Amino acid sequence: MNKIRRKKALRFLESGFLVTGLILLTTFVLARVWGDYQSKSDILAFEQAIVTESAPADTLPGDKSTLSDEPDYTLWSSKRIDDYHKSLTQRDDAPLAVLSIDKLALKVPVYNGTDEINLNRGAGRIKGTARVGSPGNLGIAAHRDGFFRGLKDIEIGDSIDMLTQQGKSEFVVSSITIVDPTDISVLAPTDDFTITLVTCYPFYFVGHAPKRYIVKGELLSNLLNKS
Repeated sequence: MNKIRRKKALRFLESGFLVTGLILLTTFVLARVWGDYQSKSDILAFEQAIVTESAPADTLPGDKSTLSDEPDYTLWSSKRIDDYHKSLTQRDDAPLAVLSIDKLALKVPVYNGTDEINLNRGAGRIKGTARVGSPGNLGIAAHRDGFFRGLKDIEIGDSIDMLTQQGKSEFVVSSITIVDPTDISVLAPTDDFTITLVTCYPFYFVGHAPKRYIVKGELLSNLLNKS
């Protein structure tokens, strides 16, 4: 009789563990799906707002490109993919801008500041550099094993697009350098519209990468006026 009761108790416990496991798994999946949906919705709303508002002369009319797809994780580390999905549930403010490099199939939201949550969910404006949409040197950082790993394939002359509340601006890569982390001269102020992309280097390095990979771009319209 005691054996029968023990077997029933064990079956009850097993059923309980199974149900609990299924609930936890379902909760995790729903949270991940909701995080992805929230991220895409924020950027979609940002881009649609720009399209529907009265646009300045340099805006490209009718541009309704969106981040409707998941980021391309091909070059990402597994930890960075996990951190990306976690970050989407930690903060849901809209980005300042959307940076895209067609050659690299890169499209990334740019948030204000380079704290860990911002860098896990996109790129971050380096505080102390120019404001988005204002003249000067705008510094933007992102992780080397996430969104910015594709920068390893960028070349001088490639285009970088920046979509902001002022419209879309096109920059042209003017230099690519590798510097020490202490070299902040790359972020020095400029009079013209300049963009400086910063990530750690080497791109494939175990531990804290010792260098910084710097991609500078100049506003295309300024280059055309100078020529």
